[in-house]
Amino acid sequence: MVVSDSLSSDRGTILRVRGPLEFKCHLVSTDARHMLKVISRTFETLKSQVKSESCVLTVCDSPVIIWPNKDVYITPQEITPNAPCDDILKWIQSDEQDPAGLRSAKKKSKKSSAASVINLRLMMEATKTGPLSAPILSRTVQKSHFLSTTFPVDCVVRTTVNETIKDAFERLLKALTHQLCEMEKVTLQHTKGTTLLVPEPLHFLLPEPKGLVTVVYPAGVPDSQLEAQRKELHQQFELPDDWPYFRRANTYHFPNEPYKDGYLRNPHLVLTHPTLDNGKVYLVQGTYSYHHYMQDHTDDNGWGCAYRSLQTICSWFQQQGYVERAVPSHKETQQALVDVGDKKASFVGSRQWIGSIEVQAVLNQLLGVTSKIMFVSQGSELASKGRELANHFLTEGTPIMIGGGVLAHTILGVAWSETSGQIRYLILDPHYTGAEDLQVVTDKV
Repeated sequence: MVVSDSLSSDRGTILRVRGPLEFKCHLVSTDARHMLKVISRTFETLKSQVKSESCVLTVCDSPVIIWPNKDVYITPQEITPNAPCDDILKWIQSDEQDPAGLRSAKKKSKKSSAASVINLRLMMEATKTGPLSAPILSRTVQKSHFLSTTFPVDCVVRTTVNETIKDAFERLLKALTHQLCEMEKVTLQHTKGTTLLVPEPLHFLLPEPKGLVTVVYPAGVPDSQLEAQRKELHQQFELPDDWPYFRRANTYHFPNEPYKDGYLRNPHLVLTHPTLDNGKVYLVQGTYSYHHYMQDHTDDNGWGCAYRSLQTICSWFQQQGYVERAVPSHKETQQALVDVGDKKASFVGSRQWIGSIEVQAVLNQLLGVTSKIMFVSQGSELASKGRELANHFLTEGTPIMIGGGVLAHTILGVAWSETSGQIRYLILDPHYTGAEDLQVVTDKV
C-alpha cells in the first residue's frame, strides 16, 4: 500500500484513466518463492504492455483516441499533441452537439465549467500491422496451476495551466506505470497460497496543500485490518488522528459522477453565503446525504421530520468513515428506542414523533456516538448561542438537529458576527417532499 504523488485540488483538469488489466500467470509449482517470482514477472509484462505502442487511451463520450506511446498520435487529427490539454474538453459530447461531435464554443463554456475531469479508458490493441503469421498449436501435458484475475486500474493526474496534451499524457503514463508497481507490492504482500487478493486503487482528497492522493489497498480486506497502514499514512502526511482520512468511506467522489443510492450530497455548496458586518461563515465539514419526507418509499409526511434529520446526521458519520453502519430506517430507529427502554414495543411501526432526546438516544445506541443537547426556551434565545454554534462547526463539524415533532430541522452552518451578535442559520429542511433535484431544492431557499 503506497501513495502516489499528491495533486493540488484547486487548479487544472484531472485526467483519469480506468480499465481492466488481465492478470494471468502459469505456475508449475505452488512453492511460495516460485509464486512470488512468477507474479512479479507477470507484473513486468503488464508494465511492458502499458509502455508499448499497443496501449490506447480513448476519451469517454467523445471520438478522441490517443496512442500515447506512438509520439502521442491522436485522432481526430485536428487535435495536435502540442495543443493545450483542456482542448480535449470541447470534443466531449453533450446533449447538444454538431454532427462531427465537436461542440460549439458556447456549449464548451457551459460544459467546461462542470467537466473538470477527462475520463479515459485504457485499452490494448489486439492486432498489429503487417503480414499475419500462421497459427501454431502446441500441447503440453503436466500438472500445474493457473492464476487469472482482472486488476482495476484507476490512475489520475492533474494538468497544469496550458500544459500540452503530449506532456500531460507522458506524466499520465508514468503515473500508470508507478501504480502498477504499487499494485505489485500489495499483491505480493497479501498473496496466501494460490489465493490472489486484487489490489484496489482509491483516491482521497486531503486538506490543502496536500490535495488528491492515491492509495492502493488490498480489495476485500476491511478498514479495521488496515489500521496500522492508515496510521502510517497519517504520519506521512502529518494529519491529525481524530479524522479517518484514509477509510474507504472517504474515497474522493469525482465531479459529475452520480451517487448510486440516489440521495443528494451537500446541496448547500451551490448557495451563496449571506453577508454580515464583520461576520464569518461556519459550516458543516465533510459530506452528508439530504434526507427528507417521502424518501425510501415511506410516507412520513407530517410526522417523520426528526427521523429524517437523524438520518442526515447518521449519514455524516457514515460518510466520514467513523461508522460502517447503514443509515437507520424509521423502524430501526423505533426499535433502538424500544431496546434502550425509552419506548414500548407497540412504538415500532407507528407514526409517532420523536424529538431531540430520542435522537440523542438513537445516536448512542446505534452508532456509539455521544451528543450534547442545548436547551433554549424560545427561538429568539437561539441567537445568543452564536459563539457555541460557530465553535461546534469549527471543532466537530457535524450537522445539528434542532426542534422535534413536526418542527425538526437540521442546521448545517451559521453566519455569525462576533462584534454585533448578528446570526444567520443555514437550514436543511426535512419537510421537502419532492424529487432529488438539486435545482428545485436550492430554488426554495
